[in-house]
Amino acid sequence: MAEARRKRGAVVDPEAAAERRSACPVACALDVVGDRWTLLLIRDLLMGKKRYGDFLASSEKIPTNILAERLRRLEREGLIRRVPYSEHPPRHEYELTPEGRELGGAVAALATWGNKHFPGTTRVVRRA
Repeated sequence: MAEARRKRGAVVDPEAAAERRSACPVACALDVVGDRWTLLLIRDLLMGKKRYGDFLASSEKIPTNILAERLRRLEREGLIRRVPYSEHPPRHEYELTPEGRELGGAVAALATWGNKHFPGTTRVVRRA
C-alpha cells in the first residue's frame, strides 16, 4: 500500500508502513481508519469541513486530544494535507488527498448500512 501511494506522489511515513501487522488489505486499512473516530473525520472532510473547530462542532463531540492525534495520523498516512490559512497566529485547514477521497465509497457504504439497520438515523447530504 505504501509503495503504491509513493508512486502516486503521496508522502507516506516509511515507519508506519513497516509497522503493519498483516499483509491483509482489510487489516491494513483498519489499522489506519478502523478506530471509533477516523471515518467520522473523513465523513466531515467529505462534507466540506476543513478547520479544527469545525470538527469539534460535530455532534459526536470528539475529544480535542483525540482529534489532534487523528489529524496527525491521517496526514502521516497521506490521506489528508494541512494547508495554512493564517500566519499570525498560525492556523491550518485540512483537506483530503486523492487517496483520502477514495474512502468516500466506504463512508457511503457504511451510511447506507447504518440507515438500513438503525431506524431513525439520517444521512446528511454533502454541502456544495
